[in-house]
Parts: sequence; structure tokens; C-alpha cells
Amino acid sequence: MSEHSRKTFLTATALAAGLTLAAVTPALAGGTTSHTPRVTAASSPAQGDPRSATQHVADFYGAYIDAVWAADDPTAAASAKALRGFYLSAGAQKAVAAYERREHADGILFAQNVPVKWKVTYTGSGAGHATNRVTLTWGDGPHAQVSRIDVRSDLKTLKITGLKPAA
Repeated sequence: MSEHSRKTFLTATALAAGLTLAAVTPALAGGTTSHTPRVTAASSPAQGDPRSATQHVADFYGAYIDAVWAADDPTAAASAKALRGFYLSAGAQKAVAAYERREHADGILFAQNVPVKWKVTYTGSGAGHATNRVTLTWGDGPHAQVSRIDVRSDLKTLKITGLKPAA
């Protein structure tokens, strides 16, 4: 191997090692919440079913959290409002607005800030409605706070008809 090839190889190796260290260090540090985008390897591909009430709730919370997270984006507030209009029934929209006037907090997240993670789990159905539990994670690391919201959806329209903090 020539001297030039060897230097090129060593430079490329050092650069790759440095980039790997830069990517791993924040994950190892944990603890803080920032609005810095993260690139993570997915363990499975994302998928969905537009006929599923649970998927509908998951789609709403994913898009809604993305919109309110992007506070710097001038279209974010309009996007969040449009998402509410599409996914929530008229009655649910009124209940959310009443909560927000009373509590001065977001009536979808039941908080004044934005979670860093969310998960939706089907918990049951009956009388034409499905119930899902939304778990919101507030921060990173082993001591991150978690809150839960029970979300009720109409099985015919898939509209969210009720939201309440889980007991």
C-alpha cells in the first residue's frame, strides 16, 4: 500500500470513529431534553391501517406532538388546529377548549409542555366506541416522568370523542 493510500485510509478511519463517537455520546449522556432532532435506527418499519381506531389515535398524537414540538415553525399552530379539527369530534373539540380555558394548558396533552415520546395501547371497546391509553414520556433517562391519557373513539367515524387523564 502506498504512503498516500495509507494516509487516506487512516484519515477515513479516524473520521468514521469521530462521527461514531459524536453520535453515541449524547445517547450515553441521557438526562436532558432538547429539541435537537435525533436519528435512530428503527427496530421495525413503521406501518399503519386507516381502519383501526388505535392507529387513528396513534396517528393523531404523533402528528399533533410533531406540530406543537415545532414551535419555531410558523405553520405549526395552524397544523395543530387542523389536526384537532380532523381527528376530534365537535364535542371533543369543545371539551378540549373548555379544559384549556380553565387550566391554561394544552387539552390534548394535559400539560404546558411537549413530551419527547408517546405510545398508544388499545384497552378495550364496547357500545360502538374503542378506548386507547396514550402514554406520554416527559424527558429522557431512567427518571423521566410519564403521564397517561384515556382516549375514546367512535368506531364508525374513528373520531376521538373523549380525552381524560388516566386514573
